Amino acid sequence: MKNVVYTNSSAETIKLGEEFSKKIKNGGIILLYGELGAGKTTFVQGLARGLGIKRRIISPTFIIIRTYKDEKFYHIDLYRVEKETDMETLGIKEILKDSKNVIAIEWPEKIEKLIPKNRAIINFQYLDENKRRITYG
Repeated sequence: MKNVVYTNSSAETIKLGEEFSKKIKNGGIILLYGELGAGKTTFVQGLARGLGIKRRIISPTFIIIRTYKDEKFYHIDLYRVEKETDMETLGIKEILKDSKNVIAIEWPEKIEKLIPKNRAIINFQYLDENKRRITYG
């Protein structure tokens, strides 16, 4: 059954990410779908906070992967990736193989064939300046 949540601020989206972190404490892959500005990175900020990560979480759009190795947390943003073959040199396959890693992937449709079937899928929909519709489950 799908869970649908409406958030009315970035703070509420962060809080949802924090709550979601309880489901993946021992590793997991979270696929984040949604248009630009839909709240994916904001959610990841809460997810990281819930996992106890103290460092500031910012979008890895231009570097593609932000690694928080001590916490085994990876934030991947594939927005700028053109082809699945571009992934070869980034080490994403290796990151995905370790089941203890927590991996949040924005724009995962670009590498769906590489992603294991055991994963969480979250869809973000921009409704207005502050409001988002977030579906998961």
